[in-house]
Amino acid sequence: MKGVILAGGKGSRLYPMTQVTNKHLVPVGNLPMIEYPLYTLRQLGIDGSSIVTGGEHFSSISQYLMAVHPDLVFSYYPQPQAGGIAQALSLVEPSVRGENMAVILGDNIFDGNFSDAAKKFEESDLGAMLFLKRIKNPERFGVAELNNDLIVGIEEKPKTPKSDLAVTGLYFYDESVFDKIRTLYPSARGEYEITDVNNLYIKEGRLGYHIIEGFWGDAGTIKSRTASEDFVRNGLERKILLSLASNQEVLKRLKESFEDNL
Repeated sequence: MKGVILAGGKGSRLYPMTQVTNKHLVPVGNLPMIEYPLYTLRQLGIDGSSIVTGGEHFSSISQYLMAVHPDLVFSYYPQPQAGGIAQALSLVEPSVRGENMAVILGDNIFDGNFSDAAKKFEESDLGAMLFLKRIKNPERFGVAELNNDLIVGIEEKPKTPKSDLAVTGLYFYDESVFDKIRTLYPSARGEYEITDVNNLYIKEGRLGYHIIEGFWGDAGTIKSRTASEDFVRNGLERKILLSLASNQEVLKRLKESFEDNL
């Protein structure tokens, strides 16, 4: 399985922190935001990822990852303008063609190892798997409707949700996702929507799901970043710090900053 991190956007909801840096390098706790989705992928045994990002600070992401993760392999794809999640995903086709992929939004933070879900997906006939979370205010998100082991409907920000299961920013897809994206038309807001992709899998009867029991956060706003910081400081930040220590040069630098946590 290949990894994809979608780290586009200008980060306007995190202004002024994003005035001079890429949104995904803004700290959540004591680590840059991108370390959290990257850790989720590394927990799946993925040792490198395709990174889609954009904006004037595009090169900052590659400079950071090369310095802190010299043992991992990354490929980078610029997204010149915001065209939606599906459009961003389409850019990585040269790197992941012919493979299943784990796709994660760069501002999403999860607590959990989803290796079992990945194994289930790899061994199934599913074309895609969405990660769902039970929440109190699902009307703010895409909401999934289930029938046994499949998702049979997704409503975007419904006034009367059919369930309390929000669609998070972690997805598994097979290689047919790129063919599906090529059939899309822009939505009313001028973007290629990932929900339209997921609805094509629903029509095929091949959209599965995994319900997340642990934490899920979106650090893309001032308020949600604060909530995510409160969580990561209770253990996830330290787990990631310890996982970074395999490279001796990186370990040396980390000890200078985090001696008490390593």
